[in-house]
Amino acid sequence: MPSNPPPPDYELADRLALTTADQVRAISNPLRTTLLGLLHERAATVTELAATLGRPKSTVAHHVTVLTRAGLLRVVRTRRVRAIEERFYGRTARLFYLPAGADGGQDGLPPDFNDFDVAAQESATAFRERRLWGFIRHARLSEEQAGEFWERMAALVGEFDALPRSGDTVYGFAVGIYPTDQPHLPDVAD
Repeated sequence: MPSNPPPPDYELADRLALTTADQVRAISNPLRTTLLGLLHERAATVTELAATLGRPKSTVAHHVTVLTRAGLLRVVRTRRVRAIEERFYGRTARLFYLPAGADGGQDGLPPDFNDFDVAAQESATAFRERRLWGFIRHARLSEEQAGEFWERMAALVGEFDALPRSGDTVYGFAVGIYPTDQPHLPDVAD
């Protein structure tokens, strides 16, 4: 089985912090999230994206424009097809993230922006079919430890993103760290 080169087929930054409400709103739409996912594999034209999704070209073009204006997509190359210049779009970063302190109550960010909600919806069928692998753990950590762990998780996401594309099944990968109100035992007295 031939292996593909690590995705995608264009240069992009490793990470981009979503610092504006427009960026978060742009990435919050399920169709736009799907477009960003497809562009992890390689750059594509609006025509290719529309055909892959079975959606009208005008609808896909609108969503590509929203993502481009928000700075999440860019034209990575062009080619001449007859008298028309065809544009190939690519992501501006491998990983988009909300910086610490960004939440729905500040800066106009949408309160319903939640990757885990998306993951829960996407994984329901896999759960029913017993094809869902996952863990949840709780640990008491300092802010510094949590930040260091987030960096390690981001590296793991980068590794997942760089895997050569093969097979017929698209797998989701959700990872996160978040504060909870889980109870904890008191420290042991010396």
